[in-house]
Amino acid sequence: MDNAITYRTRWADMDPNGHMRHSAYADFAADQRVVLLSQWGFDIKRFGELRIGPILFREETKFLKEVHIGEEIRVDSQLAAVNEDGSRWSIVHRIFKADGRLAATVAVDGAWLDLDRRKLTVPPAELAAAFASMPRYEAPAPKG
Repeated sequence: MDNAITYRTRWADMDPNGHMRHSAYADFAADQRVVLLSQWGFDIKRFGELRIGPILFREETKFLKEVHIGEEIRVDSQLAAVNEDGSRWSIVHRIFKADGRLAATVAVDGAWLDLDRRKLTVPPAELAAAFASMPRYEAPAPKG
């Protein structure tokens, strides 16, 4: 299942060095997650009805290639880990340049929050199943 989204970088995504600012990588990854959830039927309205929402515990970006203004980038997501009930998960977003070279990875660890109790919760079965259907991340072999 290919869940990639293509974006074009904007002036607002750039830093004074002329390449994409560090936090823009996280923004593109977050947008790709929100679009993917919506495609699965879990948009902001549905999360409001269910009174749950995704939260992050960790976000780590590895920068590999520069991205400049006006470049097309492709962002996808792969499931790195999920626990049995789907309540905690790890996703790796890969950000590719238009020529296919990997520009960055954004790894996130998250869970589902009960918005009323402010406690972690188990997602609905269909959301857990959607997560389980994501392509699996395979870490690259160490160089050397």
